[in-house]
Amino acid sequence: MNIAVIPARGGSKRIPRKNIKPFCGKPMIAWSIEAAKASGLFERIIVSTDDADIAETAIRWGAEIPFMRPEELSNDYAGTTPVVAHATQWVLDQGFSLEAVCCIYATAPFVQKDDLIQGWEALRSGDWDYAFTATDFAAPIFRSFKQTAEGGIEMFFPEHFVTRSQDLPVALHDAGQFYWGRSASWLESRRIFDRRSKPVMIPRWRVQDIDTQDDWERAEILAPIIMQHKN
Repeated sequence: MNIAVIPARGGSKRIPRKNIKPFCGKPMIAWSIEAAKASGLFERIIVSTDDADIAETAIRWGAEIPFMRPEELSNDYAGTTPVVAHATQWVLDQGFSLEAVCCIYATAPFVQKDDLIQGWEALRSGDWDYAFTATDFAAPIFRSFKQTAEGGIEMFFPEHFVTRSQDLPVALHDAGQFYWGRSASWLESRRIFDRRSKPVMIPRWRVQDIDTQDDWERAEILAPIIMQHKN
């Protein structure tokens, strides 16, 4: 079977309680739960949390909380992969057989069911460890630069100063929505950003990380347009 795992820690610092903060009329995490349900891909939708309020909200919106996340996976340094691996191992320990596990971020209100379906098909299309949403950078990263201590600028790739934009490789980045993975991939902590991962391409206008208050406000501005086109 397939399961969805939604990591939702209670200790968000930059946006307090962001996983259950209201966003466009629903708790933020509700958008991820509803997309998982609408996809029809998952026998179980599990929220991994250490927080009673998040657990209560998740259950109210149709997810399950079969365990509370252990303390060692609930601090500021706990990565996504060990959290998903913990949930994966818990399900296996209950005697269930798992084909794949999809990690869906709790702060991904623009995730769409058709993208989840495309991700599942991508994972099954070959000998892939993972399939996840990605998009292209708005500007060529090979012509990017940084500010120096003296106040000037310095190119990261000075050899490309005269290279035409159309002659540069298209650079991609993580869209921060979901990550399909085989059970073994999560349990063995295989690296997601590697050759055995397949990107599911989505347009830039549907991508928004929500880590800061500025991110949140930008997402609220984008929401009416994206929700209008949501499948």
